[in-house]
Amino acid sequence: MKKWILAAGLCCNVAFADVAVIVHPSNGDALDKDSISRIFLNKAKAFPSGTNAEPVALAEGQAATDEFNGKVLNKTAAQLTAFWSKLVFTGKGQPPKALASDAEVVSAVAANPGAIGYVDAGSVNDSVRVVATF
Repeated sequence: MKKWILAAGLCCNVAFADVAVIVHPSNGDALDKDSISRIFLNKAKAFPSGTNAEPVALAEGQAATDEFNGKVLNKTAAQLTAFWSKLVFTGKGQPPKALASDAEVVSAVAANPGAIGYVDAGSVNDSVRVVATF
């Protein structure tokens, strides 16, 4: 019985990774959950300093994507699909560019002073600056 409980516990902990929201090191803006959410939901186009914000997302199906969508955007994958479908259809916005891996997001953010992205916290290196962890 103890083995089954232990095995079930190990299986269930996989989805609870910390998600780090990252920006270019030159970006000194302080960002809270609401401002990050507004940028990723196309409700804000710039950082508090006025620099244009270019959000970069991880592809659907990644654990960090599910965590970010739930903890920061307060939306499920289905809700986000409907949200972006409406904006695209009405010509009012495009979803953030989705990249395949944490490494690609870190590289894209490190190369663009206006970029903001999220990755598994374990994937962060000194080429980017963490503004929040969820």
